[in-house]
Amino acid sequence: MFFPEYRARRMRRNDNIRRMVRETFLRVDDLIYPMFSAFGENIKKEIPSMPGIYQQSINNIVAEAQEVYDLGIPAVILFGIPEYKDSMGSDAYCDTGIIQETIRAIKKQVPGLTIITDVCMCEYTDHGHCGVIKGEDVDNDETLKLLRAEALSHVQAGADIVAPSDMMDGRIAAIREELDENDFSHIPIMSYSVKYASAYYGPFRDAADSTPQFGDRRSYQMDPANRLEAFREAALDVVECADFLMVKPALAYLDILRDIKERFDLPLVAYNVSGEYSMVKAAAEKGWIDYDRVMMETLTGMKRAGADLVITYHAKDAARILNG
Repeated sequence: MFFPEYRARRMRRNDNIRRMVRETFLRVDDLIYPMFSAFGENIKKEIPSMPGIYQQSINNIVAEAQEVYDLGIPAVILFGIPEYKDSMGSDAYCDTGIIQETIRAIKKQVPGLTIITDVCMCEYTDHGHCGVIKGEDVDNDETLKLLRAEALSHVQAGADIVAPSDMMDGRIAAIREELDENDFSHIPIMSYSVKYASAYYGPFRDAADSTPQFGDRRSYQMDPANRLEAFREAALDVVECADFLMVKPALAYLDILRDIKERFDLPLVAYNVSGEYSMVKAAAEKGWIDYDRVMMETLTGMKRAGADLVITYHAKDAARILNG
């Protein structure tokens, strides 16, 4: 096909034609909204580095969960800010922990909303790392015991899906075994399969109060320079019976999203992380970009790269646009 016989602009002449030949679609059903829950009453504390996102007490979380459900967004993913932290992150797997209480409250008031829970220790440990510390590093196999307990406590409280984000080796198999042994074989696992040690997480650590008190997470999260390692990580999770795979972050890793989509047939989730959200918000506040257009272009790009679902702090804004 060559010019002038072929003219590509024929298919772009007006909005109807552009809609008719559009290849990628972003739907409200594709969105998952993250929420941060804290103990207390009537708390709604905006996160300075994430405009429009809040640490909230359970009563306010429930109200926002209703708003999310009314917008047609099918799911939220919950992160907890406990009242106290210790070296073993005991609030993470306590029956009366912040996430467990939040799950029950949402399920009581908004039973149709799907609840996904982040399964990790970093929000609950006083050292800010994702597991049990021995020496100067996280002990992988000891941490698996805590992750099993945490995941089980979440589903016993009513979680619909658990999402391990810790990047410990063998965690999917360990959690799957724990759930199956306790009659929760029907609960899916959404694995943070390909999670890079990224600088894009900075605002999230403000939101979840989870900055490591020493060192960093590069001994368990992936090197941003690596591509082939992503295939090995995802393949391990498939063998261990993950039900969803995830790539985190998304924006700087669209090539990895496409690679994972082409190699595996499980539903694929992109995490549009805090730093990505905050950059768009900050530029929009400066008047440098059109917030709505850049947001929608970014999310559509993640879908085009291969994501089936997108976890995004933009979810409510995007849903309002998609709902017209």
